[in-house]
Amino acid sequence: MAGLYFEQFAVGQRFEHLVRRTVTETDNLLFSALTMNPAALHLDAEYCKGTPFGERIVNSVFTLGLLVGLSVYDTTYGTTLGNLGWEEVRFPRPVLIGDTLHVATTVLSKRDSQSRQDSGIVVFEHRGWNQRDEEVASCRRTALMMKRPAA
Repeated sequence: MAGLYFEQFAVGQRFEHLVRRTVTETDNLLFSALTMNPAALHLDAEYCKGTPFGERIVNSVFTLGLLVGLSVYDTTYGTTLGNLGWEEVRFPRPVLIGDTLHVATTVLSKRDSQSRQDSGIVVFEHRGWNQRDEEVASCRRTALMMKRPAA
């Protein structure tokens, strides 16, 4: 299993995720359609010429999902029982079609679960940057993580 168990995380531990992802027009179009978000900012190139960005911006919910998704193989793949919440979600710069994102994750805190003996709660900070190293997204994510199985 690629993911880490609760016991393998340490407060302050940082992961520089090697997998990067270029965002495509198809990503933005399909995600916006699947989530029933018809905002002109995501879909209408002519409309966007008159906005401060001058072009379509990528759906921020897609960006949030990608931010977390790029972290999964190094941290929670196969060892998470679920997300408990996202806090302090920020998008300091827009993601544009064609941007390539890279992500880092830091473990902010961890504690035993009060209701489940087989798991613990880990709070992650995820931060993402585009190819110009401009920060485009960040969030705190709380995850319910498996403890290492008894031998």
